[in-house]
Amino acid sequence: MKALTGNRNWMFAIIGSACLVGAAVGVAQKDTSTDVPTAATVQDLSNVFRNISRRAMPAIVMIETVSKTSEVADSNVSPFDENSPFKDLFQNDPRFKDMMKQHQNQPKRRAPRRMGTGSGFVINKSGLIMTNSHVVNGADVVKVTLNDGRIFTASDIRMDPRSDVAVIKIDAPDLTALPMGDSSKMEMGDWVLAIGNPFGIGMSVTNGIISAKGRGPGINDREDYLQTDAAINPGNSGGPLLNLRGEVIGVNTAISSRSGGYDGVGFAIPVNMARWVSGQLIDHGQVKRSFLGVGIQPISNELAQSFDIKVGQGAIITQVMEGSPANAAGLETGDIILNFANKDVSGPRNLQGIVEQLVVGKSYMMEILRDGKHVNKNITMKEMPKSFSVAKDEKPLESAKKAKPKTSVNELKIEVQPLTEELANQLGYSDHVKGVVITSVEPGSAAEEAGLMKGMLIEKIGTTEVSSMDQFNQGLKEAKGKDNVLLLVRNHSGARFVVVQK
Repeated sequence: MKALTGNRNWMFAIIGSACLVGAAVGVAQKDTSTDVPTAATVQDLSNVFRNISRRAMPAIVMIETVSKTSEVADSNVSPFDENSPFKDLFQNDPRFKDMMKQHQNQPKRRAPRRMGTGSGFVINKSGLIMTNSHVVNGADVVKVTLNDGRIFTASDIRMDPRSDVAVIKIDAPDLTALPMGDSSKMEMGDWVLAIGNPFGIGMSVTNGIISAKGRGPGINDREDYLQTDAAINPGNSGGPLLNLRGEVIGVNTAISSRSGGYDGVGFAIPVNMARWVSGQLIDHGQVKRSFLGVGIQPISNELAQSFDIKVGQGAIITQVMEGSPANAAGLETGDIILNFANKDVSGPRNLQGIVEQLVVGKSYMMEILRDGKHVNKNITMKEMPKSFSVAKDEKPLESAKKAKPKTSVNELKIEVQPLTEELANQLGYSDHVKGVVITSVEPGSAAEEAGLMKGMLIEKIGTTEVSSMDQFNQGLKEAKGKDNVLLLVRNHSGARFVVVQK
């Protein structure tokens, strides 16, 4: 089981999957003014769970992975070993001749085989099985056990670590495949069932609801998880999450846990994403994603007030990569993307989901908000570079050495200085960045509460580009009389907008 440390000291344990899909089955309505839906009978709901489990079970598989053994050096290095620094002292001494010979004749210690377990489900009766990438990654042999007890060795393994989706092939005829649902139709409160092989004890069914949508706990590059309270544990990875029609709506992938086991918070890859990724893997052997080449951040309450838009509407550009589709189309830092390819944008993960599935080489219309005006841009998509990744952690920079000249800005309670070439090298910034460097932030000030820290760059104040102290002071002058100041700041994790209350 793979684990990552998350927020609030939670442990994000990669454990497996089931697909999520929801529907209202066996639901009646009281004849009241509030029209509140209630379950018809407890037995009706139990029968639904029973029927879904019975139909789904033949399509669920147990996955076992094996890594080959390898020769390893003993933790207690012998003075006679080839890599021992004392070998020369002993090999020419006749007193140790017999001991040297005895050591050389001993068999080398071999590392034990590394084994793992997970779950999966049949998506095509010809033998295609979906699971998690982390279940099969690094395995030399992948064995699949069907519900009827038959065991097969996977003949083809295709993975996409960015989304944690994998498709494997076994040579077994006439399998039962699970139907795919529509994860976009799932809502909070919808009943779901998770099926998998927790702790390797055998196939098990758990039930719960959709707790939330659009979660991104920072486990993979590509995230838009469904959250569920259906019990998911190590070994469930790759199993399906089902709605009350028995359709797959997600692939269970991770849990948020302090103990490494079930704590009531599980995450599943939406089946709409998993279906697209699996199609790419089957057709091309890899996933070909389009990309824009921008850094983006969501619209917070403070930013919404500054830009006069709704909270959660659109995504704001904080950086434009050179040579990217965004750069070629003339997008700029500070532009707010409202709609792309005829789909409304509600945040970074939503935009990423829209962009990655667009056709490389094809052009799409984008609606942006720039300086309060609606502007349309035509974007021609390019394939995402293999090295492209998403920065997940914002780490504060080391304090910059204070140098003259610097200016004290009493209004914001910060001190800044020009960004010289020497200072840029000292802070690890590339040559093309511009701005002024924050050298001091008053403790307890609004600037500190907004997240400003020493070593950050200020690249923009309001709509004013900042590459000198004069421009910085001009930006402050234009913001005079306002309740807050909008800043574009940068650290090693990238650029983002912040609002400093006065």
